[in-house]
Amino acid sequence: MASSKSSIVFDDIFSIEEIDPEGKKFHRVSRLHATSRNYGMALTLDYNCEVFPLDVGQSVVLALASSLAREPAVSRDGTVEDDRDRDVWRPDGKGRRGFEEEYDYVMYGRVYRFDPGTGEVVTAYASFGGLLMSLTGSFRHMTNIVLGDPVFLLMRK
Repeated sequence: MASSKSSIVFDDIFSIEEIDPEGKKFHRVSRLHATSRNYGMALTLDYNCEVFPLDVGQSVVLALASSLAREPAVSRDGTVEDDRDRDVWRPDGKGRRGFEEEYDYVMYGRVYRFDPGTGEVVTAYASFGGLLMSLTGSFRHMTNIVLGDPVFLLMRK
């Protein structure tokens, strides 16, 4: 049987330092600035503040995943199936349970840019239907984030 590999490509606990420091641009969207506890990463993130209200000083767990599936689906012959996200989330609750069950807020998007920065510091940019994220820090903590790949952002308080 094939060994399973986690679809979580990054996770850490972030402390929110600012929300909308440049002023609020949209009614339901806020922009937060946060720093991660374990890796010292800087995060800027647009999110729906009505669906997931947050406050300055609060901590959130943030994960980036290539799939919501906990592990790849394996067929009877031992090959890994490509449709890991098929039926993971369904409104009727009949699909397989994925990472979304452990989080309060989930967005789907794509990594659209990587800036090399200076030294070992890099910035990854993702768009979630127009809500933007930038994650800056050591490339060592972002080796599994791939330019052009789809990504799920998951958060919980």
